[in-house]
Amino acid sequence: MNVILTVLLASQAFAYNWGEGEAIPLDGISNPLNLSPTELKDYNRAGRFHALNYPVTVTGALVPYGPTKDMLNGQLNGVLISLIELAINKLSPFKSFDDFLKWVGLAKYPTTEGQGAYFIPFSPNSDLKANWVPDRVGLSIIENNDRAVGMTFGCATCHSSQLFGKVILGLQTRFPRANRVYVLGDRALRAVPTPLFSGTTKSTKAEVKMYRRTRKNMRFVESRNPRTLGLDTSLAHTALSLSHRKKDDVATKSNFRGTFRHKERLRKVPADSKPGTWWNVKYKNKWLLDGSVVSGNPVFTNILWNEIGRGTDLVELEAWLQDNEQTIDELTAAVYNSEAPHITDFFPADRIDLLAAQRGKKLYHRLSCNKCHGEYHKNWELDNSSQMNLAEQLKTFKVEYHEDTPIKDVGTDSHRYLAMESLEQLNDLRISKKNNAVIKAQKGYVPPPLVGVWARWPYLHNNSIPNLCALLTPENERPKNYWAGEAIDKEKDFDFDCNGYPMGNKTPVVWRQGQGTYYDTTSRAMSNKGHSHRILVKDGKLRFTASERSDLIRFLQTL
Repeated sequence: MNVILTVLLASQAFAYNWGEGEAIPLDGISNPLNLSPTELKDYNRAGRFHALNYPVTVTGALVPYGPTKDMLNGQLNGVLISLIELAINKLSPFKSFDDFLKWVGLAKYPTTEGQGAYFIPFSPNSDLKANWVPDRVGLSIIENNDRAVGMTFGCATCHSSQLFGKVILGLQTRFPRANRVYVLGDRALRAVPTPLFSGTTKSTKAEVKMYRRTRKNMRFVESRNPRTLGLDTSLAHTALSLSHRKKDDVATKSNFRGTFRHKERLRKVPADSKPGTWWNVKYKNKWLLDGSVVSGNPVFTNILWNEIGRGTDLVELEAWLQDNEQTIDELTAAVYNSEAPHITDFFPADRIDLLAAQRGKKLYHRLSCNKCHGEYHKNWELDNSSQMNLAEQLKTFKVEYHEDTPIKDVGTDSHRYLAMESLEQLNDLRISKKNNAVIKAQKGYVPPPLVGVWARWPYLHNNSIPNLCALLTPENERPKNYWAGEAIDKEKDFDFDCNGYPMGNKTPVVWRQGQGTYYDTTSRAMSNKGHSHRILVKDGKLRFTASERSDLIRFLQTL
């Protein structure tokens, strides 16, 4: 941890209470629990481990680990083996268990723990031999009260990403398949009843009981595939799952459907968006991409969403939360301490012209970008900058965002924020009231802090803009479609000059041949309009030249 961050942490002499309208320091709050430096280090490690290995033992969607692995590896037994293999082959395109995990989007676990933005702990404490490390980031193994070992997926499934060979916890997963897992899992659970599962796998009585419980819980779960790979449907997943429960203060599960509610329009109206970035959380007092979570620890809210979407009994969840407050505190510390990767960790510093970046910052202010997206104080502005190497000069030593998080409607696709009204019913739950969690639907989206913006392509909440060149283009001139792929080769899979996906003849051929994802911004809820009128264009004229746009991108790459 660098000296500047240590000073900032030491200066935070209070614990944040996450109350509605509670102001935050302009430079953010990295230590909301007011922990000592030693405690913070320990909590951060344990919290990151919880993010990688989901800690909620009462979760409703837990399938037996060993039998599931055997099924996907084709290691079955029993007289009904042909029936279950037929069901699996019909539903599953996977050749092995690892093939399935790779399809989900889980990165290979790194061979070393790493530091800073690349810190992926092997255990919740300094004893590296204390816990088993899975092959892939996000695979969570949980032993329940019956001593049965089950598997599920942790927070890292949607909130970690492989970036040019390095795994970063807190960077949104570019191609999350969590919702597709639920759709596929529901089909598989329906196709394989408990007796068939028991008769064809080497499952114990406790594992059979776990399987039966999950099949029952999934009756209260309703998921949606996203319109395009890269987006997430957790809003619809949560709201629609609630529609299968009673409308009481604990969302009681019942074999009779809950009260018909207006939110069921989400079966037809898409509200997809990409997962959020963790290191921006510390700068905000309204959370989610639209700022609709206005009170309560956002980590708690995320857990609640997760568990409603897993068919969990909320009375059991409430008891678990009460008994595991430190677990939530540890996870909170990890989220608030997450760091953004710096571009010079991957590219030589001299790829960024210092003078161009300095001109870009001036344009950033001339366009008034700072009024929404915050101020970024650069090392090159310090008196001793001449004593620094270029990589150090390019870094930011202080961020100033807002004491009260703004929400702006700049003409971007409205489907996501309009749908948030469907989850205001969460405010009526006993568990929400007890934890002071409040949701208020907003009009517009939060103009996010731009820390690590270079690594967060594609852009806008619906991934409709492939790179910064396209974002800084009048909306009627933006590309209507593009191909996207994993960030594996930093020279082929990334356009450095435009910062994001390569376009046109630069698009990797393999993406077009089946390894990529096609984005069509003309389809419903995928519009790339907005963030143009009176921002980029004024009185019908673009407010900067092509060379100035290039300078602005150089500046943004240093954040």
